[in-house]
Amino acid sequence: MVTFVPTTPGRLADVSAFARTIGGAESNVACALAAAGHRVKWVGRVGADAFGDHLVEAIGGWGVDTTAVARDPDRQTGVYFRAATDRADGGHEVLYYRAGSAASAMSPETVPWGVVEGGRMLHVSGITAALSDGCGALMHQLVAPRPGRPLVSFDVNYRAGLWRGGRAAVLLELARAADVVFVGEDEAEEAWGLRGADAIREALPEPGVLVVKRGGRGAVAYERDSARREGAAWGEAQRSGPAPGSAARTTVPAPAPDTVTAAPAPHVTVVAPVGAGDAFAAGFLSGTLRGLTVAERIRHGHLMAAAALTTPHDLAAPPSRAHADRLVALSDDAWGRLRLGPGWTGEDLEVRTS
Repeated sequence: MVTFVPTTPGRLADVSAFARTIGGAESNVACALAAAGHRVKWVGRVGADAFGDHLVEAIGGWGVDTTAVARDPDRQTGVYFRAATDRADGGHEVLYYRAGSAASAMSPETVPWGVVEGGRMLHVSGITAALSDGCGALMHQLVAPRPGRPLVSFDVNYRAGLWRGGRAAVLLELARAADVVFVGEDEAEEAWGLRGADAIREALPEPGVLVVKRGGRGAVAYERDSARREGAAWGEAQRSGPAPGSAARTTVPAPAPDTVTAAPAPHVTVVAPVGAGDAFAAGFLSGTLRGLTVAERIRHGHLMAAAALTTPHDLAAPPSRAHADRLVALSDDAWGRLRLGPGWTGEDLEVRTS
């Protein structure tokens, strides 16, 4: 969607000027991954209108391939207005204008399946599933185990306003079918009544990798031993390319023993709190595509999130790969002393570790 953000603090009723930007969980991840040097294609649907033009051009400007984005001549591009405060803040306001939008009209019949099946990784969000019955059917089909399915990454992205009447159980169904799942401790408690990372894993035993985000306390990842072995081979395939006739990974149906990896978040001077979750997912998935360890993936996720947190926008240019790798390689003690503020992603700026 096109996003309008107040240029001054205050209630939406009182703000007189807004800055136009882009918004959307999947497109945020796509832009961040492209900025990190990966080949990314965004599959979506926007109106054949000026806001649709803006979205396609802006997302393409991040280096994302937008050739699979459909233009709907009969439905408009979705728009929303949000306050500048954190979603967890009691004063946070969001006004959505997307009923009947082009994106809400997506369904299994509107998606170019050749494009979807052609990627090595497919990232989706729980927000899409709530937009319409057609979007829900599409999400179930995207995550369903099948021959040739890419590795599926699913960010729960629970939004209470979209899942009234106890329907949030749909998100649990979708998460159980995915290979890599991201969920916050707070949203798991609100959506499913689950308290703590271990309880979340007990409810979601199927994904090969489950990442539970704990806000400023960092994140913990549960990785099945079988997923680690497959992931190492899969990461090697990313570097060398798939063998002729090889099949993509599919969901492992039976749970197996876990390796649990926790990594604290660095101290960050927050400028704006929106967009950090999508950035974290992009950093973790970037590490996955590179075949890094889970601990390294979590740290890359934290650094991508820190890039978003230290800018006023949903999207932020990440640190260079070399810069991020140097920070990820810090000792636990030095990582714990890391202090990241506005401008820290620049190569010529010294990052404080005290």
